[in-house]
Amino acid sequence: MGNYRTRRPRGTLLALMIAGGLLITGCSGGTSDHSGKSYGSAPFPAPAYSAGRSDGRESANHLSTFALDVDTASYGYTRRTLAEGRLPDPATVRPEEFVNSFRQDYERPRGNGFTVTVDGARTGKDGWSLVRVGLATRTAPEGERPPAALTFVVDVSGSMGEPGRLDLVRDSLGMLTDRLRDDDSIALVTFSDEARTVLPMTRVGGHRARVHDAIDELRPTDSTNLGAGVRTGYATAVEGLRPGATNRVVLLSDGLANTGDTDADTILERIANARREHGITLFGVGVGSEYGDALMERLADRGDGHTTYVSSDEDARSVFSEQLPQNVELTARDAKAQVAFDPQTVAEFRLVGYDDRRVADEDFRDDRVDGGEVGPGHTVTALYAVRTRPGATGHLATASVRWLDPGTRAPHEESGQLETGSLDDDVWRSSYGLQVAATAAYFADDLRQDAAHQAPLPGSPGLTALAEHAEGLAARRQDTDVRSLAKAIREASALRGAD
Repeated sequence: MGNYRTRRPRGTLLALMIAGGLLITGCSGGTSDHSGKSYGSAPFPAPAYSAGRSDGRESANHLSTFALDVDTASYGYTRRTLAEGRLPDPATVRPEEFVNSFRQDYERPRGNGFTVTVDGARTGKDGWSLVRVGLATRTAPEGERPPAALTFVVDVSGSMGEPGRLDLVRDSLGMLTDRLRDDDSIALVTFSDEARTVLPMTRVGGHRARVHDAIDELRPTDSTNLGAGVRTGYATAVEGLRPGATNRVVLLSDGLANTGDTDADTILERIANARREHGITLFGVGVGSEYGDALMERLADRGDGHTTYVSSDEDARSVFSEQLPQNVELTARDAKAQVAFDPQTVAEFRLVGYDDRRVADEDFRDDRVDGGEVGPGHTVTALYAVRTRPGATGHLATASVRWLDPGTRAPHEESGQLETGSLDDDVWRSSYGLQVAATAAYFADDLRQDAAHQAPLPGSPGLTALAEHAEGLAARRQDTDVRSLAKAIREASALRGAD
């Protein structure tokens, strides 16, 4: 894949099942609706590595490989920025986080792992189509998840005194404390110019009042030594490590580090052993109208976790109550996807977003190479702009996902495929989910054009028409999330000057 970044190797090398151009099938069976759109593993062989690299638009080997990403912070922060009458910095707009902010109705697996859904529709622009690769994990019943050992690392620096920061954090943590089970555990670390452990790892059962008291006493103080907070948080998590539990550090901050370590790689290198030896993952929760997006996103990426952004009690309720299992439990570690486009039917393609999640094609089945962490009930969507060859018919693409079991670290794969005849004729008359994903992707692509250094996504209707599409979709299903998307597009259009 062009401009890829090889992610840091971890763990023990499992069998690298690539030799002499051999094609390897997915590990387990799946189903198809016989339309050429695939759900789950398909009988078509999974992608295999061959020499060559992509230049970002056309691939010598027609492979595209990336680590899965369930972050949504970029979209949440963009919505807040627009609501305050400002266009976002294009560098903070990550299209995959816009797309993955909307739940999709992909078929779910019966057990652990993923299903793979591949579909698409034509844009009506010079042979271009949008192809959607959808991955979904099983929604695990609350009683099935293992106990959680959560270490909250809370920014109490002076900048957190602004309304909508520390007060929202207190409300969020209080909500979460009420939602956790008696067999879960909580530790609380605060940081400003230095860090301290306010509450060691404590079982929730019989101690909820104690936890609430510690949360209620959070007050803003001085500067932001985020590095000290993360180091102390991980040390506290290691000290309170619970075998058999999901051990996770939850960082709540505006990400505006201004003293001590301020670089994500430096911060995380200091706590590398806690991540690698103990499997402690990081969940970043961003707050504040001024937000250190780049640092928080990088910390979560390198900390084997994900980020989100909250700006209201409604957001907090969604993150810490409704989506609790997704945000505290793991279904898959080091998950990577690889899409093989058929050179007989595909002239060129472009992955939308995932710029800092690209993986070298030959590393897809190298399980030392870092991927993404995914929880139960998550959906992950990747969109591709694909230009088919004139008159070409037949197989278009095969998509595979590979991941490690969180407990045993055993590797698994699933695959799905798409035929050219299964492409819908018009993206705006395709399935509801594909239209929502397309709307979110076109919106992000428009906002980031100043920083993208590439041609606009083919088939973009412009912000005014895009807002109308979003409003129509929201009305069709009374979808409040899509209605919020339509509102954000209208706000961007007004700030930009209608196009």
